[in-house]
Amino acid sequence: MTELSQVISKEEIQAMPVVKYEGKIVVVSTASEAEKCCDFLRKQPLVGIDTETKPSFHKGESRKVALLQVSTLDICFLIRLNMIGLTEPIKKMLSSRKTLKVGLSLHDDILALRHRGEFRPGKYEDIQKIVPLLGIKDLSLQKIYANVFKQKISKSQRLSNWEADVLTEAQKRYAATDAWACVKLHNKLMELQQTHDYTLKLNADEQQQQSAQDNP
Repeated sequence: MTELSQVISKEEIQAMPVVKYEGKIVVVSTASEAEKCCDFLRKQPLVGIDTETKPSFHKGESRKVALLQVSTLDICFLIRLNMIGLTEPIKKMLSSRKTLKVGLSLHDDILALRHRGEFRPGKYEDIQKIVPLLGIKDLSLQKIYANVFKQKISKSQRLSNWEADVLTEAQKRYAATDAWACVKLHNKLMELQQTHDYTLKLNADEQQQQSAQDNP
């Protein structure tokens, strides 16, 4: 039985082993490569999706999304939008009603992508809308993944340069892990919703309320 918590602390997460995506990573940096990968992705029933943007450290400075990560359980494509833009095959994949695209804060990702080029969003599901149904109150990817799988996703590369000429191995692994983790989470959360094979640990406030109800 899976043990879940309403909320999980940073201290609990720090004590967990680090998890990272170990599958195949394909960096997509030309329009022809994007066409091939998007043809493949539109044939998949489910993919995880995420984006990365070079951080801005100066007031008033803003940047367009640099990287689009789309992953199955065993292959992740890192599409370098800062190099090729939002090409028609990419728009077609993002607009697909056949492939379910799962992620977190998808409204923000879609908005960022549409600043690169207009498209009609297809079939999406936000994990942040699923976890409350199981009683989980945390909404970040790191906390939800740690809650469900008892493993820690490192965020060490989050503020790195996503517009670099060549992405480092650490950047590629970090970016792929976030998209892949969304697929893992979606599958597990759907399973738990169907089987109810989980217990939920209440936070301190909820425990006090429960105790007061049980002992009036």
